Amino acid sequence: MTDFSILDLVPVREGESLTSAFDAARDLAIAAERAGCKRFWVAEHHAMEGIAGGATSVVLAHIGNATSRIRIGSGGIMLPNHSPFQIAEQFGTLDALFPGRIDLGLGRAPGAGPELQRALRKDLHRAAEMFPQDVVELRALFAGEAEVRATPGAGANLQMWILGSSLFGAQLAARLGLPYAFASHFAPDHLDNALMIYRRDFQPSEACEKPHVMAAMNLFAADTEEAAHTLASSQLQAFVALRTGRPRKLQPPIKGYRESLPAQAQAMLAHIGQASAIGTPRQVAEDIRAFKARTQADEIVLAGPTFDPAARIRSLELTMDALADAVAA
Repeated sequence: MTDFSILDLVPVREGESLTSAFDAARDLAIAAERAGCKRFWVAEHHAMEGIAGGATSVVLAHIGNATSRIRIGSGGIMLPNHSPFQIAEQFGTLDALFPGRIDLGLGRAPGAGPELQRALRKDLHRAAEMFPQDVVELRALFAGEAEVRATPGAGANLQMWILGSSLFGAQLAARLGLPYAFASHFAPDHLDNALMIYRRDFQPSEACEKPHVMAAMNLFAADTEEAAHTLASSQLQAFVALRTGRPRKLQPPIKGYRESLPAQAQAMLAHIGQASAIGTPRQVAEDIRAFKARTQADEIVLAGPTFDPAARIRSLELTMDALADAVAA
């Protein structure tokens, strides 16, 4: 049976506050737990006015306090931005606060220009080259086997994941025997090859006896196909703004937005949105089942911000009900 989870960027909506963004993330996590989702992940981004998950561990504490069963974690922490010791302390603290519920997904993409590198006091591109060694060091810190003992951190009972959108992460996750999550919701190009390499080269470890794959999809479900595509237009606007170097807060939906764009922009959106389920509950359930058949993923994590937070909760509920009905049938 496939598990379903939620990836939230904690979007800041046009005209709304950071407090509203954190409240919406909390409400979505509560709804995800109620709907039977396995995990709720928050992604680290910096210096983007439309994304509020920069202090990821703090946001996760907010989510953890509002929920009781669902696993919570990072999707992911960009390790080049930090020292392994700092992350061991932060996620060791989360594990102590919410025992048995913490995931630590790790990525190596710095995702930063010169200004952010200076603000973080880091040579992020050099730090990215150290990513494999830093993952090994972080694992040693959690095991209490590092030169310096992390308190909190040592002995933490959490799950470490490698995240990726290329073949590099697949190779590293296989070598270290860690579960692997692929960011196919915005970078689908290497999905099939990455999963093949990960499964082929996987080396069992104490953390993971056999390959374990999570793949990401965008999800927008509504009563009608037209309404679902309108919901999705807020994310499409965010993609276009990002790719044209003008990121901003999440914008209200625009009916017929994709069709209003020039052909080049439409092609870009079609390409990066290959792993998407947009439509009625029946349609999205069919798309999710097809994606599962293609990837053979153990878990599917669902992304897809909406301008109206309640619309995303309803999208999730409609989808989970449709998937349950399909299994029952």
